[in-house]
Amino acid sequence: MPAILVGRNETMMAAELFKQYLEHLFIGKRCEARELIFGAMDRGITSSKLLKQIIWPAMEQVDKLYRQNEISRITEHMATRINRMIADQLHSFLARRPKTGRRVIIVCGAGEVEELGAQMTADLFEADGWSVWFLGSGVPNDEILQFAGKIKPDVLLIHGTKPEGVPAVRKLIALFREVGSCPDMQILVMGGVFNRADGLAEEVKADLFSANVQEALRAVAEHPVRIPRPDVPEPGRRRKRRPRVVPAAMRRGRAVATA
Repeated sequence: MPAILVGRNETMMAAELFKQYLEHLFIGKRCEARELIFGAMDRGITSSKLLKQIIWPAMEQVDKLYRQNEISRITEHMATRINRMIADQLHSFLARRPKTGRRVIIVCGAGEVEELGAQMTADLFEADGWSVWFLGSGVPNDEILQFAGKIKPDVLLIHGTKPEGVPAVRKLIALFREVGSCPDMQILVMGGVFNRADGLAEEVKADLFSANVQEALRAVAEHPVRIPRPDVPEPGRRRKRRPRVVPAAMRRGRAVATA
């Protein structure tokens, strides 16, 4: 359960807030969900914390329950759209840091949940001082390559990849490295199937992996410079677990993704 503030009482309040918010999502109570979140803001909880620790976990929980056939498609659709509505409204309340000069391009898998996660990621990176280009889903690899060549981003962030999208991600990463376009750009994969398949981020030769947006912001802050991976084939390598965020080039023989 998400914890917003430090201390037992605050943690209990956060847990109750999360529980009530999910209940509103699952029965489609738009007004009640919005009032609950903005009431929390009135009590001093920032929009950034609400996005990271309530809206994002709620998105993940809705997606998980739907994939496990524990909620219906109607429930998933209602919950996702309410979550997106509130995420849209919280965006305007985000405190913004001065521009850092760092640039990120964000793409994502096809689907409402994937777009929502990528949108929140774009909003939070922008609030952290980054210049953000949010391309969404369905952009061909060659167009991403061409666009990145113009923008020269520090990071290409790929969020919410579905299992069927892994070959395209693998080809995109290989395309960037073979062409030599943006050699200093880090490629970070986040969420989706990479959260559920141990070792997959390393297999596709991503530079960084993060399970969620909080980890992504921390990863790019802690590892601002790309460390190229040695181009050595690793036949038959088993997938393993690893700690949260480690540059791919520095974790030979270590684990890659959290479950």
